[in-house]
Amino acid sequence: MKLDVCIVEDDSGLRSQLSLLVSSSQDLNLLGAYRTGEEALDRIPVAKPDVVLMDINLPGMSGIECVAALRKVLPDLRIVMLTVYEDSGRIFDALKSGASGYLVKSSPPDQILAAIQDAFAGGAPMSSPIARKVIQYFHAPLPEARNTEVVSLSPREREVLDLLSKGLYYKEIADQLGIGIETVRTYVKNICQKMHVRSRVDAIARYVSK
Repeated sequence: MKLDVCIVEDDSGLRSQLSLLVSSSQDLNLLGAYRTGEEALDRIPVAKPDVVLMDINLPGMSGIECVAALRKVLPDLRIVMLTVYEDSGRIFDALKSGASGYLVKSSPPDQILAAIQDAFAGGAPMSSPIARKVIQYFHAPLPEARNTEVVSLSPREREVLDLLSKGLYYKEIADQLGIGIETVRTYVKNICQKMHVRSRVDAIARYVSK
């Protein structure tokens, strides 16, 4: 079954390139490509795609604001940010708003296509430069106020969360740890329960924001 995809990008050239990339994939179906967050907020709830590729720096409503608004009406929608920005503030603002992943616009086409599939499957795809920013937070010393929920995680759960923060897909985590994909999903579910969040992205955002 093909995944339905929408694109939100104000640059007409890049919007055309992404549209062609998605349309050319035998696994994806392009429902629409929009220039502004306002247009996306009007059209996407009607189209109900599986995954959205979202530019962060849109005219008017920002991509981060659009993500937050869309997640209110479509809480299960998977949204992957596409951006030239790699600063930590924007990364975590996007993740906390409900984004499922974060890719730089220079990402190879096959990585963008893989990220769409991974986001739909429940993963948190990230470009390597973005993942490095995230992992820096995980390697920082834990403040006392932060460690209650994190300490409750088992060593293996912390390992899975660490690999997620590096941008690894579920299959890659399973291969690296020598476990099955369903076992990875179980670990992620337990992590979310222990940290009292709805998704693995929320777990990362809560960890780094404390």
